[in-house]
Amino acid sequence: MKEFLAQAKASTQIIATLDGKTKNIILNEMADALLENTKAIVNANVKDMEAGKRANLDTALLDRLLLDEGRVEAMANSLREIAVLKEPVGRVLEGWVNDDNLRIEKVSVPIGVVGVIYESRPNVTSDVAGLCFKSGNVAILKGGKEAEHSNRAIAKVLQEVLVKNKLPKEIISLLPDATREGVAKLIKEDEYVDLIVPRGGEALIRFISKNSSVPVVKHDKGLCHTYIHRDASHIKALSIAVNAKCQRPGVCNAMETLLLDKEIARVLLPGLYKAFVDAGTKLKGCNVTREFIFVEPATEVDYNTEYLANILNIKVVSGIEEAIAHIGKYGSGHSEAIITENYSAAEKFMNAVDAACVYVNASTRFTDGGVFGFGAEVGISTNKLHARGPMGINELTTYKFKIYGNGQIR
Repeated sequence: MKEFLAQAKASTQIIATLDGKTKNIILNEMADALLENTKAIVNANVKDMEAGKRANLDTALLDRLLLDEGRVEAMANSLREIAVLKEPVGRVLEGWVNDDNLRIEKVSVPIGVVGVIYESRPNVTSDVAGLCFKSGNVAILKGGKEAEHSNRAIAKVLQEVLVKNKLPKEIISLLPDATREGVAKLIKEDEYVDLIVPRGGEALIRFISKNSSVPVVKHDKGLCHTYIHRDASHIKALSIAVNAKCQRPGVCNAMETLLLDKEIARVLLPGLYKAFVDAGTKLKGCNVTREFIFVEPATEVDYNTEYLANILNIKVVSGIEEAIAHIGKYGSGHSEAIITENYSAAEKFMNAVDAACVYVNASTRFTDGGVFGFGAEVGISTNKLHARGPMGINELTTYKFKIYGNGQIR
């Protein structure tokens, strides 16, 4: 492990000095290589899918695991989108001349060695590799065992492009010891690793946050809510609520609890019930909800659960204050939404709700690095420092101060 990490650390000095044009050319070569190796990548994924079915992975997890020609093409497109983004390294964030006539510049620089631990989705391997490469960082990737064959195939393709360009393959590496013990070792190696980014289940996040001696940016669970305010457009409310839950239930930005203002509950609940039942959603509700529609009771445990499945809680609230309080108690700081035509209510919600992304009249499903224009994302950070929300290339940089003098002494 130490030898592997020492090689990764040494590689930071090489990638950190690559100019933006060179990095962009290599990213496009990586995209080309993914497409050229589509068959090999899909064949590797077939092995993972077969193993997943034997292990009785649920439908949502299998969907996250699947790679086909279209998804490999999307991975390649993400690398090309990352390539055209503005160069994140070397930006002068601030500049001034002090009283001693020293010219001081605050300049963006790579973080160094970034370890990313993730589950299920093998496209994360190329997305994160591309983001780290663009931002001048060395990426150490630890995907889930369920995607082992897919991740190896993708990493092999990317490393071959590095070697072809006379760069160390350690710039993009899979963690050689992918066991829990290997992860436990990685997160203690603060001599070599500069940042750990865990994205996955609650148990994984808790373990790494508790045990890491390397700084951690958490990508925690997505307990997302949509609140339909009494002044909402009913057409917008129905469309947004169904999209937030049903368009792709197994992802972190899908809604888990729908909050509904009591003044419009009687009118809206029958239509919501029909739309969700038609979409195959299993519904649970509070006592007031159950006065209007026939659903299972929602419990305290349900409100604290990230289902990642087509299951939804519905809770009727007395107004915006109770909606904000409910989100404050159960929300994970990921994405929250209000549906309303009332400007004051919208602003109150936006300012009071503590989350990385807060929406007015739009689905929480938009919380995504690609949608935000980042090309891709390392994940959705629920930290407040140093990155929050979709984590792209700029969040993979830190800064240093460059000070230019002319013989000054203190």
